[in-house]
Formats: sequence, structure tokens, C-alpha cells
Amino acid sequence: MEQKRAFSAGALYIRVSTHSQDELSPDAQKRLCLEYAKANHIHIPEDFIFTESISGRSAEKRPEFQKMIALAKSSAHPFSVILVWKFSRFARNQEESIVYKSMLKKDNVEVISVSEPLADGPFGTLIERIIEWMDEYYSIRLSGEVKRGMKEKALRQGYQTCPCLGYDAVGKGRPFVINEKEFETVAFIMEQFDSCHLSPSRIARLCNSLSYRTKRGNPFDRRAIIRILENPFYAGTVTWNGISFEGSHETRLSKEQYEARMKILHSGKISHDSTPSSSEKHWLSGILKCSLCRAILAIGGSKNCRVFTCWKYAKGIHATPVNISLKKAEASVLTYFQWVSENISPFLFYEAFPSADSFPLKLREEKALKQQLENLALRNQRIKEAYESGIDTLVEYRENKLRLQEQKTELENKLHRLSLPVSQTPVPPSSLSSFDEFFQNPQISNEKKRLFLQSFTDEILFDKASNTLYFDIFIS
Repeated sequence: MEQKRAFSAGALYIRVSTHSQDELSPDAQKRLCLEYAKANHIHIPEDFIFTESISGRSAEKRPEFQKMIALAKSSAHPFSVILVWKFSRFARNQEESIVYKSMLKKDNVEVISVSEPLADGPFGTLIERIIEWMDEYYSIRLSGEVKRGMKEKALRQGYQTCPCLGYDAVGKGRPFVINEKEFETVAFIMEQFDSCHLSPSRIARLCNSLSYRTKRGNPFDRRAIIRILENPFYAGTVTWNGISFEGSHETRLSKEQYEARMKILHSGKISHDSTPSSSEKHWLSGILKCSLCRAILAIGGSKNCRVFTCWKYAKGIHATPVNISLKKAEASVLTYFQWVSENISPFLFYEAFPSADSFPLKLREEKALKQQLENLALRNQRIKEAYESGIDTLVEYRENKLRLQEQKTELENKLHRLSLPVSQTPVPPSSLSSFDEFFQNPQISNEKKRLFLQSFTDEILFDKASNTLYFDIFIS
């Protein structure tokens, strides 16, 4: 006999599995449950209809389910019954079902399946347990069949993984095709690592500054960069769950290039942290070197006593200690260059010294800004259509249009600044500021100071024995 009880208010739980092909859609489940509620005088407020999108078998992966359980167990007890289309929608394994139903029963909340009516008494409970066991068995068997099917597809060299950045799936196991717009980001990342020898952390920061995004639209981090660099798919190898084969999709990376990159990645020669590289810590880093072995003097020491030290000495490669305090190194270098500029040659100073790598970077940034402007134009067209269709009011249309106009103005200003030519007219440093004032200015970044110094300085060698600095510079 079907249960007939008086319920004042109830909740609705709707869920769709990840792989079941013959179950009802969410709308159909909702319609049948509401019909049952109406026939049994159960009031279902709109706020108590919990719809789960495609979800897993575990309750922890179902946020709407957890929200419903928490609400049912709250002190308010807003509903006394939960309607589901089938018991398998509530839980797919018997242990989980018993736990949550027992939990709800303590708060006088009952779970009813509208398509699986049960008799009252112990016999009805027994039937409910049998139904739950069958649902769990079906779920386990179906999961195994899906995995076997995917394995067979991989053995037959079918494409079934999610496409990586730069590729799109075409369906039916056919080879992925290149997404030209996304592949620009992939090519940029590979070029920065292979040709410019930047660390993954620096590449990630560079990508984010150019508004590049991952496949899911998120900002890049070090791990995302490494995954792209290590992904064999870009070199033609398709992998799935330990099964690999040479795919027939289009590639733009040779096996030799990929293997050479992997050797570098696994050699430990790249920076694995997100901290700035040595060359970014101080403007002398990378320029100040040991006279014995020509190794770079690395900066270290405490906050109040910073010291440049030969890293090869620190590793025990040579026995002679080579170190100089930061204050002494700065004072000596600035004194020397100030004297040279006043007595020998007025060095050429540029407000923004252009490096060789800055020009392709500038072109990419310009391209990214133009793409953002095109996206704004599309968004502007959409809000206009929304207003003309009566979806947005005139006030909403004006607000959206003003917001997009502000964004457009900002992007156009950035584009204009990029289009301005870099001044190549040399200006003596004395007409701007002294060397000491320039290098002691905290508003000028260490990177800019270092680039300026490298424009006329090849290296500075420190001889610990004679306590002397030797300058290798270009004089014009």
C-alpha cells in the first residue's frame, strides 16, 4: 500500500547521472515530483527545489544535496519530506543511503520515491533496501563497462581525453583539430622557454600580464606552464590511463624539440619556485662576477648585512672565498661610473632602455589589446540586442553601455601608449640625474636599473685578493 501521510511542506531533489542515457531529464523529474506533491497535498516552495547538475556517485561531490541535508537538519526544520524521482537519485550506494536516511529520520524527515511506491511496515523497508542494493550494483557494473569501453577505444587509437589548450575535439574519436587562437598562447609559452630560457614562473606572470588564459579561462600559474611544456600531445603522442599511441592530429612541435625540452625540465636547471630570479633581486645581480671562475656573485646574507658571494665557492668548487658587501659594491660601482661619465664619456641614458626581447613582446601585447577591443565590440552588440528585445530596461542598457565605454577607453589608451615610438635620442645622464640619484631612486625598478647598466656594461669582476673591481664596459 502506498504511503499516505499528511505533510505540510516538502523539498524536491533532482539529479542527473554522468553516464545514464535512459533516465528522465531534470525538467521531467521536476514535473512528475510536483504532480505527486499536488496529489498528496505536499507544498513545495521554489526555494526547496534542489537541482544537481551532472554529478558523481559520492555525496561530497553534490553541493545541492549537502545544502538540502543541512537545511533539513537545521533548528527551523522547514520541511518534513524529500521527494525524489527514484531512490537512486538520492544515493547510489546503500551505505550512503542508510547513513543519510537515518540522519534525516532523527529529525522526522522522510525520503519518498514517486516512481517506487512502498508498502508500510518492515516489508516496505525490505523492498527499499533491495531497490537500493540493485541501484548500487547497477552503478558499479555500469562504471566498469564505461571504463572497459574507454580502454578499448584507447587501444584502437581513439581520441577521448579532454582537449588541451590549443586543440578542439570534433567527436566520435576523431583526431583533435588546432584552435589557432588558443595555440598562439601555447606557441608563446614554448618560445619563451625554448628560446628565451625563462622559468615557468616568469612565463606564467608574462602570460597573465598579456591576458592569456588557460583552457578553462583561468590565469596561468607555474604548474599550468609546466603541464603544457611536458605534454607529449603537442609532439604527437596521445596518452590515456597508461596507454599511449602516436596520434594523427596536426602538430607543430617535433619529437627532437620535445625531447630536448624534457631534458632541460628534468635536469633541475630551471627555477622551481615562484620567487623572483637572482637577476631581479638587485640591479648588480648577473653583472657582478667572480674573477677566479667568472661565476655570478649571488646575493645573500641577513636583512641588515647583504653580501654578494661566489656561488661556486659556496658549493666548494674553489677554496678561495670571494665575497663583497652590498653597500661596498654599490658605492664602488656608482663612484666609478660617476667619475667616468664626468671625465671620460657621457654615457647614453634612455628613460626606457629597450631590450632585444621587448619588441616581439610589445607586438603580442598590442595583439592582445586589439583582441580585447574586438570582444568589447561583441559585448556592446549583445547589450544592444538585449535592450531591443526587451530583456534589459533603458537604465540597464545605459549602465552597461557606460561600463563598456570606460573599458574601451582604457584599452585604447594602453594601445596608444604602445604605439608611441621609443625615443632613440641619447641624453647625457647629467641632464636627467646623476648616476647615484638614478640607482638610489626606489621608484625605479631593479630590472630597469639592471637593463640600463647592461646597455654599456658587459661584466664587473671582483678580485678578492686585491679587493679590486674590474669593469668591462663599452664607451661611445
